[in-house]
Amino acid sequence: MNIVGGMGIMSKRLDRYEELSRFLRSRRERITPKQAGLQDSGRRRTPGLRRGEVALLAGVGLDWYTYLEQGRHINVSVEVLDRIAEVLRLDESERRHLYHLARKQYPLVETKKTSQVTPELQRFLDSQNLSAANVMDARMNIIAWNEAYCALNGELAAVSDRERNFVWMTFTSPRFRYAKGEQWELHARRIVANFHAGYARHGDDPWWSEQFEALSQVSREFREFWDDHEVLDAIDAPKTLHCPNLGKLNFDLVSFQYLHDPNLTVSIHVPHQDGTMEKMQRLLSDYQSSRHAEALETSRRV
Repeated sequence: MNIVGGMGIMSKRLDRYEELSRFLRSRRERITPKQAGLQDSGRRRTPGLRRGEVALLAGVGLDWYTYLEQGRHINVSVEVLDRIAEVLRLDESERRHLYHLARKQYPLVETKKTSQVTPELQRFLDSQNLSAANVMDARMNIIAWNEAYCALNGELAAVSDRERNFVWMTFTSPRFRYAKGEQWELHARRIVANFHAGYARHGDDPWWSEQFEALSQVSREFREFWDDHEVLDAIDAPKTLHCPNLGKLNFDLVSFQYLHDPNLTVSIHVPHQDGTMEKMQRLLSDYQSSRHAEALETSRRV
């Protein structure tokens, strides 16, 4: 660890075994003896199950489980992970996260290779008209979009690659925070949970640790949400965004993996027929007029 820029913010690098340790401990501490089928022997100094109880129920030695939860570099089989997951009552998303951290069972998708948006995929985005659409890679970088998305979120071509990262945008963009309104914290927690899952899958790629360090330095909320160790899958659900001039806009979010590159996720915000479509038409018209004016000004300078 080290102090960053005299601000008193501690910088630390991620370690897969340390993350596995913290995740196991956080899940052990939320399970009561009664939930695990054990008789409660009375007051406990710490919440949840004891390490010895997890080891007993999972059929492993106490020393071995202690080493695992301490983050020591030991090997663990899929069968043992299954038993530990059952004892800790992990749901499907949490179980997958555990396996990814332990480097077991689930295949790891390479993220170091840059994903490319095909002309066909870009045409699909452009065809969505009033539906704001984008494509994100495995690192949650927005690498393609349509005009409706820029009309809603600002001109992405004018910002840096880092500012087009969805996690970075969530925690550093005042415009993005305003647009999310009261839903911002729920959205931000889900994004951090997705970042947790991404790191578990792709932790050998140093980009994840570098991004973690950068976000930790600029956002107290990111650090707090990270330490909660929530693991949540992305969901398609109605979304409400706030526009300074037009008020609330309501959308249905539809997202899917691109068939030709599973590292790419396509997201489409479909406007509701409650006045949102008309508001999107106005935003899109204003955006297109602004771009046309900029193009004319540029042509005059040439």
